[in-house]
Amino acid sequence: MSATVHERLAGGIAALGLALDAAQQQRLLAYLALLLKWNKAYNLTAVRDPLEMVTKHLLDSLALLPHLQGGRLLDVGSGAGLPGIPLAIAAPQREVTLLDANSKKTRFLLQAKGELGLYNLSVVHSRVEQYRPERLFDTVTARAFASLAELYQDTAHLLAPGGCLLAMKGEYPAQELAALPQGVVVREVIAVTVPGLRAQRHLVRIASGG
Repeated sequence: MSATVHERLAGGIAALGLALDAAQQQRLLAYLALLLKWNKAYNLTAVRDPLEMVTKHLLDSLALLPHLQGGRLLDVGSGAGLPGIPLAIAAPQREVTLLDANSKKTRFLLQAKGELGLYNLSVVHSRVEQYRPERLFDTVTARAFASLAELYQDTAHLLAPGGCLLAMKGEYPAQELAALPQGVVVREVIAVTVPGLRAQRHLVRIASGG
């Protein structure tokens, strides 16, 4: 990876107010290199430029870090491992599970787990509505997965009592919020600034029904 890519990542991490050491930053860039390598065959992301990938994938994912709760995190529809892999690198004390129904993508996720030595990471090949883990999750995240109503319906059974669904959205999702079923508790909608990204980002925190 070029010095510019290193600089953009380091500058973005500083702008987010996060404390990631040199080894964690190197691991994030190693993940980016894997993504670039596998993308040619597996079509994991439409973003091809490494600098853009730092902003739109790494920093966009890391912006969630201050908003996670508890020790167990599930990333639904993880795809290329976003936001789950950057979060697993940044928070090695957390147990992170990546869930995806696409076998090609879970093959990549398993490869990334092995090559990056992410011992706090698990990969599950399953449809979300069919997934029945032994232990429930404190935070469930999803990035561009479904509407808020669909997402809540599909993931409510995975949240531990007191847990939260943290959905990543672009512009303020007024219509999706209005379409949520009665009784669903939206704790907050957080406007998030991702360094270098002009597009809007919002996190919607929905309380567990438990």
